[in-house]
Amino acid sequence: MSHGARVIRTGVSSGGPPPVTVASSSAGSDVELMDGGYFRSCAGMLKVAQMISLLIGFISVNNSSWTDYSAYSFFQIVTMCDLVMILFFYIMHIFRVYRKLTCVSWPLAEFLHYLIGTILLLIGSIVAAAKSYNITGLVAGATFGFLATILCVISMWSSYKVSCITQSTSKYR
Repeated sequence: MSHGARVIRTGVSSGGPPPVTVASSSAGSDVELMDGGYFRSCAGMLKVAQMISLLIGFISVNNSSWTDYSAYSFFQIVTMCDLVMILFFYIMHIFRVYRKLTCVSWPLAEFLHYLIGTILLLIGSIVAAAKSYNITGLVAGATFGFLATILCVISMWSSYKVSCITQSTSKYR
């Protein structure tokens, strides 16, 4: 992590030694293994909030007495799959994998993940809420499922807004 100063020599000479300009090196950010700024970014904190709400929803349903096996097993599978995929994309952004694997359209892959995952999570949360029968853990799991659904919609919207809308408007400038 070298952010030291480097010397830039100009070709202009005024009879004496060439003037020296000191500038900070920006090449050090490409050498770093992890992107520390992603931890504090809005997208990074949104992914952490999604993972926490999915984990709480999963644990709440897992530790409750079930009345309908198929509804809650679907809810658990969807929450864990979404959690694993969000964790995958989070790690991909932190370690800058998207810069090394350029054969994949990462914004499109993330958008499609959010689209499919959000629809499945919404269906699972609706079914879990409908079949909860006022059992506290199941209601809490469905509530955190709805919260995760809202957070996924926000991520999907911000991902679409950043990757698609700004690209299409930048062509006409």
